[in-house]
Amino acid sequence: MTGGLWLSVYAHVATLLLPVVCCAGVGAAWGLRGLFYPAEFIATLATLVSTPALVFHTLSTTRLDNMQLLEVGSATLLGLALAAVLSGITLRSLNMPARTLGSAATFPNTGNLGLPIAQLVFGDTGLAVAVAFFTVNSIVQHTLGVWVMSSGSQRSQPLPKGVMFACLLAVVLRVAGVTVPAPVLESTRLVGSLAVPLMLLSLGYALVTVSREGIRQGAVLGALRLLIGLLVGAMVVYLIPLPPLVAGVMTLQFAMPVAIVNCVYVQRFSTYGDVAAGAVLVSTAAFLLLCPLLIWLATAGRF
Repeated sequence: MTGGLWLSVYAHVATLLLPVVCCAGVGAAWGLRGLFYPAEFIATLATLVSTPALVFHTLSTTRLDNMQLLEVGSATLLGLALAAVLSGITLRSLNMPARTLGSAATFPNTGNLGLPIAQLVFGDTGLAVAVAFFTVNSIVQHTLGVWVMSSGSQRSQPLPKGVMFACLLAVVLRVAGVTVPAPVLESTRLVGSLAVPLMLLSLGYALVTVSREGIRQGAVLGALRLLIGLLVGAMVVYLIPLPPLVAGVMTLQFAMPVAIVNCVYVQRFSTYGDVAAGAVLVSTAAFLLLCPLLIWLATAGRF
């Protein structure tokens, strides 16, 4: 890649991340001023109300070709299974809690970061593939991933079943060919739109109150997410014969940093919130530095 192209990629990525930085900055400013922050209320609202609404609306409105969904879905499930195994083994070898932090090392940020980057690099076709990846990743993350995390929880918290019910309801309605009424879709869209801002507020607040130990362990976890993502992306493309464009989108999605929602879940179910926040910060910063190289590798089919 030429120097001008690298700068162009950085400029595009910076534009995509500006709203993310601004929203997280509000939470950071709140923390720096030492004001009261209702962390439990916001975490509960995000996980039990907003996220289920977001998932339901996404599944109900996304137009996915059945064959494409099957192809991308199977590749996504294989990759997530490989990532879960690798993250569990590595975290145990590092004496870090695999049940609590395994989700952060397994699931990439395929929503507010993965989708726009896929469209930027691969156009509308790439966006459709990324949406399919995001859908499958979200279902597994908010159901099986949360169940595993909560089963090893250090805090007594009820398992958020809202996302699972939202997924099942949306899938049943799609299979049955039932059209969801427009007022219901608009309501879920509005409530679901709160999910990402709430998570970003919590992230910003956590980043300015995180301990040095949290940053240190978070750096390890963030680096693990990126390394596992790169390795898993290469393994999936090798094991499953995918079209070049689909393979490029898949590898780029697997290489995304730690998902912000993991920070909220870890804070809710354990005392490792600092580590999760540090992992989001470090992995996102590292991804931004490596982004032009990763895009070049994905588009050139070099994974």
